[in-house]
Amino acid sequence: MLDTALWQQASAFAARAHRHQMRRDGRTPYYSHCVRVAMTVALKFGCTDDKVLAAALLHDVIEDTDTDYDDLLKRFGPEVADLVAAMTKDMRLVESEREPAYDAQLADGPWGARLIKLADVYDNLSDAETEAVRTKLVGKAQRALQLADGDERLAKACQIVNELISAVGAKK
Repeated sequence: MLDTALWQQASAFAARAHRHQMRRDGRTPYYSHCVRVAMTVALKFGCTDDKVLAAALLHDVIEDTDTDYDDLLKRFGPEVADLVAAMTKDMRLVESEREPAYDAQLADGPWGARLIKLADVYDNLSDAETEAVRTKLVGKAQRALQLADGDERLAKACQIVNELISAVGAKK
């Protein structure tokens, strides 16, 4: 059997899991978001941890596909599965309960999940096409920054997200 890197396995898995999904623009394959989040984690934020990169590629598979935690646990191990689980909203809750529960889950989760969340909001904000969407996403980015506040491992990522927020604000 070929010894492929964990991130390669995660990339292939995420591509298959999201294969029929599109971004909200209706033109962009959803999987491109997963790749951009992982590239942000690696290239912009400077994280080279294999498990964090794999989880970045997989960050939406539980929430947006028929993949469950046990699938990830079996294929990628507990660290990757736990990171993805920390990034997964409980869709059984009504939105007014879901968002605070999600924030608490991220706050209590591994630092890598908060790093991936920062990359997720960075990518979504970078990809926003209208001012109304950018305004909404700035709020989400600020929530992610609050969750990361005080963690030195996340300082560079926070700075980069803050710079993007400032740049987006200048575009208004």
